[in-house]
Amino acid sequence: MKVGIMSDSHGLTSEVEQIKLRHQAEVDVFIHCGDSELEKADAVMERLLAVKGNCDYDAAYPDYVVETIGDLRLLVTHGHLYNVKMTIMNLSYKADEEQADIICFGHSHIAGSEMIDGRLYINPGSIRLPRNRKEKTYAILELKKKEAIIQFYDVEGNIVTELSNTYTFN
Repeated sequence: MKVGIMSDSHGLTSEVEQIKLRHQAEVDVFIHCGDSELEKADAVMERLLAVKGNCDYDAAYPDYVVETIGDLRLLVTHGHLYNVKMTIMNLSYKADEEQADIICFGHSHIAGSEMIDGRLYINPGSIRLPRNRKEKTYAILELKKKEAIIQFYDVEGNIVTELSNTYTFN
């Protein structure tokens, strides 16, 4: 199972479409972690499991979504409601509450992944306004039994090797 993860596109449409087209044959589910600034009904948002960010005004977006993928529970949220720019502690409480194994979020525009207390936190960065890196990034998560392989890409589709990693769930 592969999950495409993007966030903080802030009005971009062609880039979102290009990412979806580039990976459509390999990705089972596409996620948008908020701040698309597009209506949920917009054709660009089709086939995207999307949540509401602080710059999204369409009430059709939920604040968060929990999905079960195989044996793992995935929590998707933007992060602004959990103050992720300061700490992920509040987000970790939400992950506890939802019994999430993988947490996908945006808001900070800082790409990265980290395993903390047996939970995998993924921020795909921003495909419009990245912070702490020059590359505009998104990610693809591949789940194989208890292994998670996360590959980060720049908006042109090149792998960003130094951000990519493999994690094992207990």
